[in-house]
Amino acid sequence: MITLTPAQVDRAAGVLLATAAGDALGVPYEFGSAHLPAAESPQMLGGGLGNFAPGEWSDDTSMAMAIAEVAATGADLTTDDALDTIAGNFLRWFDGNPPDVGNQTRAVLGATRRRLRAGEEGVGRIMREESYVFAADHPRSAGNGALMRTAPVALAHLHDRAHLAEAARLVASLTHADALAGDSCVLWCEAIRHAVLDGVIDIRAGLDLLPTNRVEQWARWLDDASSKSPKSFTPNGFTVTALQAAAAAITQTETPDDLACRHLQLALEAAVHIGDDTDTVAAIAGGLLGGRWGASAVPWRWRRAVHGWPADERPSDATDLIRIATLAVRDGAPYGNGWPLTDDVTYSEDAFTDVVPHPFDDGVLLGTHATVAHHADAVVSMCRVGRRQRCFDGATEVIESRLLDSDDPADNPNLRFVLADTADAVRGLRAEGKTVLLHCVAGQQRTPSVAVEYAALLGQPVDAARAAIAAALPSARGHGLLWTSAG
Repeated sequence: MITLTPAQVDRAAGVLLATAAGDALGVPYEFGSAHLPAAESPQMLGGGLGNFAPGEWSDDTSMAMAIAEVAATGADLTTDDALDTIAGNFLRWFDGNPPDVGNQTRAVLGATRRRLRAGEEGVGRIMREESYVFAADHPRSAGNGALMRTAPVALAHLHDRAHLAEAARLVASLTHADALAGDSCVLWCEAIRHAVLDGVIDIRAGLDLLPTNRVEQWARWLDDASSKSPKSFTPNGFTVTALQAAAAAITQTETPDDLACRHLQLALEAAVHIGDDTDTVAAIAGGLLGGRWGASAVPWRWRRAVHGWPADERPSDATDLIRIATLAVRDGAPYGNGWPLTDDVTYSEDAFTDVVPHPFDDGVLLGTHATVAHHADAVVSMCRVGRRQRCFDGATEVIESRLLDSDDPADNPNLRFVLADTADAVRGLRAEGKTVLLHCVAGQQRTPSVAVEYAALLGQPVDAARAAIAAALPSARGHGLLWTSAG
């Protein structure tokens, strides 16, 4: 297991989360299911080809989850055992009769299921054989169905780009045996790996991992993606045009001078505006954008909305996406406090147990990991928590926000955005009539800083807000990067 910085872990977690966000944003508009005016931002309305619920992801993220579950065990995705498990997960999803399945994927998975029912064994081998049969019978079979789900492969093999390229091609070939489908997955996985580790977007970084006889053609295709109108990459069911569309949306969307991480939102919206296979193009783009900007760049309203398969006891959600991605880059190992596997993360820090009403809104309660009996309807957590954290204490909704109690700017690269987004989550929940517990571990830095940010949203002068919150919350440190950045 390689040791990652906090920012790298955040970017790794963003890979799956932004994939799902892009997918859910694109669902309503797939192949013109709903009209999206050029001046309007896409919304997670549901509908689309599968009559999805608002915020529900489609086959793009579901199949990515089938891979990510295996990556989260620490498995080497090039092994027969791992490929068998991935193939089995594809069938588990397929057997649930999902509403939107690509034609090629349906044909390969259907043929695989029939052979297994006839008594054959070796699900990964059979699926790959059927993939090659389909490719032989359909010369133009390089669909986008492998590329759309490839992002979690990058998380499993951040440490070895050559091994990652092999894994990307093998996982792609389970349903898409065409060489171009494999190439596109290699390029995108290497770009994601590079983004997670180095915090940059370079879609050309994996050209040297491709067969030499196709490098020049791919270089031309990538040149087109950087220079031609994004809308020229339609239709985009072909893996090349799908990659070009996603790349064009990312590279041709300007990064804002302030709150640079908003590039993630703007580029995902641009990806949906390209049209045609909107959910797939935006899901592909999301994997790389999340790898560059992190889970902390995904706005709370999107985090709150996204959900989908697997849905055994409940639909999977943003918490699951972050948990699985984190485990994938840690070879399946949790942190010392048990996160993200434990239901209740244990903290040793001393912390007050009472609640302190926000000085400018008594429906917002300021607390810590030890705060209970607060009677809040919703909780906004700024530290690592489990599904049944003790401080939730009956609250029906939890919004998790990533902030580190650190004065190193590298630990909170999206600090201003996260402060504003977390305060906006409090405001949004209050607008719904909810009483909100806002907490971190000990109420020293994160809670008072977001409390200041929230006060500023309510129109309070920043200096007055800081003074009032410091007086109301004796644990507040009253100095440090988060405190001075708030408001």
